[in-house]
Amino acid sequence: MIRFSDNSPLSSPLGRRDFLRVGALGLGALTLSDQLTLRAALSSAGSAVRDKSVIFLFMHGGPSQFETFDPKMNAPSEIRSVTGEIRTTLPGITFGGTFTKLARLADKFSIVRSFVTGDSVHDIKTIVGKHTLNANLGSLYSRIAGSMNQQTAMPSNITLFPRAVAPEAGPPILQFGDITAGGELGNGFRPFVPGSGEGAQADMTLGMPLNRLADRRALLGSLDGWKRQMDYGAAMEGLSGLQQKAFDLLRGGVSDAFDLSKEDPRLIDRYDTSHLLPRNRISTQWKNIDHYADNALSLGRLLLLARRLCERGAGFVTVTTSFVWDMHADNNNAPMKTGMDYVGRPFDHAVSALIEDIESRGLRDKILLVCCGEMGRTPRISTKGGRDHWGGLAPLMLYGGGLQMGQVIGRSSPDGGEPADNPVTIPDLVATILTTLLDVGQARLLEGLPANLLALLNSGTPIRGLV
Repeated sequence: MIRFSDNSPLSSPLGRRDFLRVGALGLGALTLSDQLTLRAALSSAGSAVRDKSVIFLFMHGGPSQFETFDPKMNAPSEIRSVTGEIRTTLPGITFGGTFTKLARLADKFSIVRSFVTGDSVHDIKTIVGKHTLNANLGSLYSRIAGSMNQQTAMPSNITLFPRAVAPEAGPPILQFGDITAGGELGNGFRPFVPGSGEGAQADMTLGMPLNRLADRRALLGSLDGWKRQMDYGAAMEGLSGLQQKAFDLLRGGVSDAFDLSKEDPRLIDRYDTSHLLPRNRISTQWKNIDHYADNALSLGRLLLLARRLCERGAGFVTVTTSFVWDMHADNNNAPMKTGMDYVGRPFDHAVSALIEDIESRGLRDKILLVCCGEMGRTPRISTKGGRDHWGGLAPLMLYGGGLQMGQVIGRSSPDGGEPADNPVTIPDLVATILTTLLDVGQARLLEGLPANLLALLNSGTPIRGLV
């Protein structure tokens, strides 16, 4: 992590504790030199890389298809949405009752009602799993596009946890899978993670008083000291020739992009979800109450930050909050109705703000938003008011990216448990995302790509009706 300290308070959430946490320049085996040096294949990769970005909002815990985008109000009471339904701008289409803002924007995005994740195991399979070479999905992109944007010095693949905007939030939830994994591609392609202070980042801290950023020599001297401290040896040779690039990244591209105080305060307020904190946050009724609170505290600002990063050249931004979409109605988790009040309302508020913001900036075709979790929920509600794990069907929402919007793809069975037609799988979702970011035909021709990545580029079919 690179920490810029300041004796005066900053208005940005990133500075409320008197420092700007910019994040690790590299994780695992990745050195600073690796991050600042474009890979040899990058120039040839240019024709394969489209001028587009993806924000992948991972709905950790497994959202219910019924209380989100497929309420099934004609089904028996033990099946249909416990939050009721609300009409949308699409004729004949309704959403779960907590999605009041998204319902008014339904013509701007598309819903897939036949998305199958394949099992009901708590993991992170839609973003890291066997269909992504056990790497963060954005790592597949950065392996082709390069580790950073050559024009803006912005890392091409970034993961945002709540602490990126709310240092008081809890640590990342990693026990169900490491969302920052490099998988078969190696640690050198793990995402850039700002503000987590966990794992490898804790061992890569560069202390820098903020007022010394104006002193280029002091900064470069500190980088030299950091280099000696990290003792990379031969791997760091040649860093001096890249020091100006390091300075530009630290002072301009990264620090400015992560400074939310640069935004209009009215826009920050529009995104902010902190007013939707659970009413009984201090309650011990459910062990996950702090996760619900962290979600509401951070989700809106995380999506605002993601938009800023995409505008400045990030190709893939993963956003994940705490483990909140697990609504069993047990000692750990709230029942569906209360859980959707805690989780669904912040989601509705933040995602609608992001869509309206992207629309107003004319970025609809440039940024693709993907919202999904690792699975769906059982068709029948338990006697306690919860829904358990279900791999047969899960909600999926997509917006922008130049895809066909304002439609519902596929139908679910009468009980909402499986596809009735047009089943969409994780490989299809991966193919849709990669086709948005890349000219896959050109990418297949690039030299030096590993065989497993080439095989993946040849698998999966983009979702019919969207591309």
